[in-house]
This record gives sequence, structure tokens and C-alpha cells, in this order.
Amino acid sequence: MVAKRAIDEYYMSRALSLAWRGTDAVSPNPRVGCVLVREGRVVGEGFHARWGGPHAEIAALGDAAKRGESVRGATVYVTLEPCSHFGKTPPCAPRLAEEGVARVVVGAVDPNPKVRGAGIEILKNAGVEVSLPCMEQECKRLNRGFFRSETLNRPWVTLKAASSLDGKMALANGESKWITGDAARDWAHLMRAEHDGVLVGAGTVRADDPELTVRRSCGKSPLRIILDTNLSISPDCRAVTGGAEGAGRCLVMACGGGAEKRRALERAGAEVCFVPEVCFVSEKEGRVGVEAVLRELHARKVRSVLVEGGPRVLSSFIGAGLCDSLALFAAGSIMGEGHGLGDGLSFERMDGVRRLRDIRVRRAGSDILVEGDFQCSPAL
Repeated sequence: MVAKRAIDEYYMSRALSLAWRGTDAVSPNPRVGCVLVREGRVVGEGFHARWGGPHAEIAALGDAAKRGESVRGATVYVTLEPCSHFGKTPPCAPRLAEEGVARVVVGAVDPNPKVRGAGIEILKNAGVEVSLPCMEQECKRLNRGFFRSETLNRPWVTLKAASSLDGKMALANGESKWITGDAARDWAHLMRAEHDGVLVGAGTVRADDPELTVRRSCGKSPLRIILDTNLSISPDCRAVTGGAEGAGRCLVMACGGGAEKRRALERAGAEVCFVPEVCFVSEKEGRVGVEAVLRELHARKVRSVLVEGGPRVLSSFIGAGLCDSLALFAAGSIMGEGHGLGDGLSFERMDGVRRLRDIRVRRAGSDILVEGDFQCSPAL
């Protein structure tokens, strides 16, 4: 039994590695990898390569056909339950049964209500042995945005920040370039490529004029999302135009600001979306409500969001409890008085503070990357 489990995990790890190749090309679909094994040999493998294209199982069957290999009696290793319904493509579960496979090892059950066990039942009813789960947490983590969207109707939210050792993200005068080194910035661009959207507030746009595109890594630039309560940003800013290459799309989410400001941003290439809910900070100051923002992004099939805003925006998500993970780059420096992660938050008891679980610490050049999931975020 131990040996069989080790073999299953070996091939599932291979399927997971294949699935990662679909990053930035398949959303809002999940990333899926598949390996076909017959008589101890890999006879076919594949992954979901693009949205609307063949699913991983079909790609693997096609690979086996090209190799001239039979899949009858084979074992199928797939990171997500084979689908059972017609969408952009025909269902995979009946096709596997028709091909005569003997066993299917499933990483995780598909949370989509249209599937959610139906693919497994199709296989079992056809006499196919089904084993699950296998490396379930790794398979769910691969598609955390998909699982979060299907279960909580909102994207997976990752907060990304760079700070000094004393927790400061900017000096008292607002200066913040650059806290961390090149390796950390390279890593941050890779994170952008792994998310459907990157989100900042209007203050960050006005102060830093960031492009919010993927330039220091391979991958597709995500949707640029700007929270701008009263449409205060310039239509000429790089976050709106996409920088020198005009890459990707920009969505400005506001509560007001007037028709002329909206038309100016739209002429520059941005889409403006008015969000009705406002979180009032004081009688004079309001903010775009993050809960309403996430609902709107879910409706647009944005599965994952990387929040790169300043302390105020980050604190909004932390305070609302609408954050799933943190990626904090810590530099070996002391900045003294300034603005830091958690500014504006106030907790009356220690049992109310936001804590992380499953903390991981890695080197990023001369800096440190601390990652973890917020305990307020439901586990996958």
C-alpha cells in the first residue's frame, strides 16, 4: 500500500508540473495536468494549454495517439476531477471511459457545481477504478483562485508588500523606491504573471506612476485594477495606458468623480466601473468598498488578485478580513518614522489580530520573502 501511494504521488507530481505550464493562459479555467501510465511506462501526457482549448486529459490522449501507444488498461493521473458536462469542449470523464482506461487517480474533486463528483460517478459507473484524493492540498493550491471563486464567489486575494525590518513601506515624506533589491522585484513580476489581476489604489498611482505590467519575467500582464474613489488619477498615467508597450487592460473602480473624468479615462483606454458601496473612514473621507470590488471582479471571472497597493489599501483588505495570503519582502534596513503595513488598523484584543498560518521564509537575493495564509481565510 505504501509503495502504491508513493508511485501515485510520483506521477501526480509529474501531472502538477505539467499543469503549471498553463499559467496565464487558461484562466478562468483551472490549470490541469494529466499523465497516462501503462505497464509502468508513461504513454501520454498533457496539460490544459489555453482557455477554450483541449483539456489536459484530451491532450494526454492525443499525445498517446501520436506516440502510437494504447491507453486501454492504463492508469490516468489527473490533478482535478475529469469534467462531466459540455462547455467549450466535450466532457472528459466519458471519453476516458470510452478509451478503456482501468484506473483514474484524481488529485482533487472539482468544486464547480456542474461537476463536483459527477465526473467520478461517470467513471465508476463505467467500471473504472477511481482513487482520490492524491496530493490534494498541492492540487488545490495550484488552483486556489478557482477553488476560492467556486466556493466563496470571490477571487483569491494575495497581499504583496515590501518593507524594512521595522515594518515601514515608505518614509514619512512618502518616498518608497526602492526598499528591496532586483531579485525581489523580479520575483514580484513573476507573481503578477501568476495572477489574473494586480490591484493598487489611486495614491500609489499618483505617487509612483507604476506600469503594473510583467516586464522582469516571462508571462502575460494581468488586468490592472485601480481603486480611485473620485477618479483623481491622470488619464496619461502608465497604469491606465499600459506603459511603453500599451500592454493589457485597465479597470478603474470608483464611487463618483463625474462624467467628464470618466470619459477622459475611457478615451485613454481604461474601463471605469462605479461601485456603489463605500467604507467611510470619517465623515469627510470615503473609500471604495473592497467587498463590492471583489464581487465585481468575481462577476468578471477574475480568479486571483495580487494587491500591491500602499498601506491604506492593504489595511482595507486586512481590516475587512478579505485577504487570503501574504507575500512580504523584508529588506535588511531600518527606515524609522514612516508608513507601514497595518496603518489605520486597530485591534482591542490580541485574539483579534490578523495572524498567518503555514508560514514559509525564503531568500530573495539580499532580501527575505515571508509567505503565509491568513487564518481569517477559509482553508482550501
